[in-house]
Amino acid sequence: MNVREKINQEMIPVHVAIIMDGNGRWARKRGIARTMGHEKGVDAVRETVEAATELGIKYLTLYAFSTENWNRPKYEIAALMKLLVRSVNKEKKTFQENNIRLTTIGDLSNLPSRSHRELHKAIEETSANTGLTLILALSYSSRWEIIEAARKIAQQTLSGTIKPDQINAELFSTFLTTSSIPDPELLIRTSGEFRVSNFLLWQIAYTELYFTPTLWPDFTREEFYQAILDYQGRERRFGFTSEQIESSKKKSTTKIG
Repeated sequence: MNVREKINQEMIPVHVAIIMDGNGRWARKRGIARTMGHEKGVDAVRETVEAATELGIKYLTLYAFSTENWNRPKYEIAALMKLLVRSVNKEKKTFQENNIRLTTIGDLSNLPSRSHRELHKAIEETSANTGLTLILALSYSSRWEIIEAARKIAQQTLSGTIKPDQINAELFSTFLTTSSIPDPELLIRTSGEFRVSNFLLWQIAYTELYFTPTLWPDFTREEFYQAILDYQGRERRFGFTSEQIESSKKKSTTKIG
């Protein structure tokens, strides 16, 4: 039995987030330009999107470009932006054929005008699709997102729209860029690094973390299936004890019966 056949279709996570790491190291190991690693990484994106669509996952968030990435060499940033435009334009037909909706999170005002324009066009063209929602985190920083949310809440508090005693986790979440997206159940990071790198810090409070030594360009659909299978073998307690979770399951089963 292969990995795909072992996956329980009744336990598929609704939202999976991925930190796609290792493009540069993949290229360096082969003695080629870092930009070639990013080019190869697009193939891994395609495989992962196809696998997520096949499994019926509703949301897939890819950490494509962080605010810290703006500190990279200018030639690499320019190559990444061109690759973004080329990839989005190339995949638009596939998005439509597979009912995939494209959207983004992050401070897009920093993107080059052409990248911003082409991205917005693709988002508009796929906005009516109802299958997988593919979320690209671009010029994204979780600290930036949280600060922006706090600033907006402070402004509405000063204007009297929000009262201080109304501020809670639920309200705060509505001011985040992911307000219309459920928190991820699973976060995957490639390349063997064990950190979350300023990614969805608020949203991953109870997310299962999966780390793999595989560099992103080598990440295949089989690797994605393995991450899903690993997730399905875990017990998600959300602060409760195992006994409480088991008792809740029994009560739910009794009510259904």
